[in-house]
Amino acid sequence: MKYLRWFTKQRRRLRRHRDAPNRDLHFDQYVAWMLLYFFLPALTSMRSIQRASNVALFRERFRLPRFSLGSFSEASSRFDPEQLVPLIESLYAEAAPRPEHAFLEALPGEPTAVDGSLLHALPRMVWALWLDDEHRAAKLHLQFDLLRGVPREATLTDGKGDERKVLRERLAAGRLYVFDGGYADYGLLADIQAAKSSFVGRLRCTASYEVREEREVSAAARAAGVERDLVVKLGCAGSPELHDRDIRLVQVHLPDTTGGRPRTGRRTISRGHRHHSNEHTLLLATDLLDLPAEVVAELYRYRWQIELFFRWFKKVLGAEHLVAERPNGVKLMIYCALLASLLVSGVTGSEPTRAAFELIGHYLTGLATEEDIEALARQETSAKKQA
Repeated sequence: MKYLRWFTKQRRRLRRHRDAPNRDLHFDQYVAWMLLYFFLPALTSMRSIQRASNVALFRERFRLPRFSLGSFSEASSRFDPEQLVPLIESLYAEAAPRPEHAFLEALPGEPTAVDGSLLHALPRMVWALWLDDEHRAAKLHLQFDLLRGVPREATLTDGKGDERKVLRERLAAGRLYVFDGGYADYGLLADIQAAKSSFVGRLRCTASYEVREEREVSAAARAAGVERDLVVKLGCAGSPELHDRDIRLVQVHLPDTTGGRPRTGRRTISRGHRHHSNEHTLLLATDLLDLPAEVVAELYRYRWQIELFFRWFKKVLGAEHLVAERPNGVKLMIYCALLASLLVSGVTGSEPTRAAFELIGHYLTGLATEEDIEALARQETSAKKQA
């Protein structure tokens, strides 16, 4: 009820955005319908949302108006998605650090995973060119707070959007950026330091470096898979951005945990030294020279949280099914989906799970009570403590 009351207050401010006496669907109502689209599994498309608006009991329960398909389509191109950013920031500010991520609190800077993920689009969405004329996709560029377990910032581009360029434009001070090999650009690493932030990121196996010092690997680091702990000069005369400063290079071995089963799925180009089918050695670069090597390895392991969020975002929340075609409409939908995921985290006090998501949907339709949600939150908290 706290978050429902919060959204009711925000609706008053959203109502004023580009309001008009002859408008059938106001901005706050559009956002409310989009949130219901994510929370109620029966709503699967723009047409199903419009059909729900024709049901009197539905309108009465949620105090929302009937609208036409034309009004919904026009609204997606008329309203400004940036009006939702203060709401996203407000919910992010209320998110508490997760107890199970407590070791991250001691790190210098706010640990922030960055990555991009494709949202496949319709062939007629010509602005979303990706591989060729037959493939279209939008790309969501996300900054994810690892300590709180929630999204922090998001940017939407076409499928060819450069992840490194987007991050460079969104750099902020006081953060510890954690990223995969797609961000391995020496100029970007120098820009992160210039923005008064730090980084832990994966380098490609072809990275050029000059060893300045090799440190002894402790027993704790060796137990975490660390093979070498080096202080190096990255790059060469042709890439001088970092060549004038010391950078830490931690070599981590990842054992085969699949029992020798071959990898399946899309073929990828390895950015590490592969010993056999599922065994790798990673090169992790950081400017934190005094951080224990085992902490560097563990922090990079936490980067996987952003991959889990993308899976939740697209497969459970359903944000990969676009209900708009224009860039503005897709951006509106993505921002509403981020609001929905932050609301789930706020209600349950933990990372969003399928069980919590389903129960909130039941609550909104009157089939579950607040006590049911509280019981689920206690159950998930107890399970995490036991783990």
